[in-house]
Amino acid sequence: MADGSQQDGMKINTARAKELVENISSVALQVIAAAGERPIRLVAVSKLKPASDILALHNSSTASPPGFGQLHFGENYQQELLEKSRLLPNTIRWHFIGQLQTNKCRPLAEQIPNLWCVESVDTTKKADQLEKGRAKISASAAEVKLRVFVQVNTSHEESKSGCEPSEAADLSKHILEKCPHLHLQGLMTIGAIARSRATSQDNPNEDFITLRQARDRVAETLGVDKEALELSMGMSGDFEGAIREGSTEVRVGSTIFGERLSKKDAKIKDDVQEAPE
Repeated sequence: MADGSQQDGMKINTARAKELVENISSVALQVIAAAGERPIRLVAVSKLKPASDILALHNSSTASPPGFGQLHFGENYQQELLEKSRLLPNTIRWHFIGQLQTNKCRPLAEQIPNLWCVESVDTTKKADQLEKGRAKISASAAEVKLRVFVQVNTSHEESKSGCEPSEAADLSKHILEKCPHLHLQGLMTIGAIARSRATSQDNPNEDFITLRQARDRVAETLGVDKEALELSMGMSGDFEGAIREGSTEVRVGSTIFGERLSKKDAKIKDDVQEAPE
């Protein structure tokens, strides 16, 4: 893994870096406007984007939060995340937000010490495998538990991952009681595209309401303060609506990085040359 001062000779195009910083700064201002004084975590979803884009934002001193580079980045594909984590600084806080295969959970948790959070846990088997992987990491690295979100299928779409809202409490209880190397961060949803596109100040997103209600039921079942369980919901097209409904984390990709290439055309490490002055 890179140490933060040298990233395997990666070049950053200054014009591209400026564009990315302007984009994320604009998003951050919208987040602040929607949240008021509530702290909101902004996860930059960097799937299918080159490592140089991530490095440009992470190294920037003008990105959000003010005075610091972007810390939190989200990836959807295990192999892509593994490769990027080896190229990029270990100060990055990686989020795995994609569909999670049970047999990929253990290596994911074991091979990326700075994996900050897995957001797509929807079965006890996946939680158990993440637990086994995290337990393998050295004691010094495992002092901070691996955070996990329980993914809830709020739209009841067969194409979507996630447990049913009624199952979230049992899964959350299992994580708390059976997975000592995991920390239950909260609940997450992706939701229906149609509802996302229709989200406005006058038309709240039903998926966001469903997740908030599921979180409240989980908190009651577990006997914890509901504010102790975060809500991860909201993406590029609807994150302001998600914040209005109580989200504590938003996952924004295309608004920051632009439209993605197809998976077959994407490159983790490109041959970017420094832009001329």
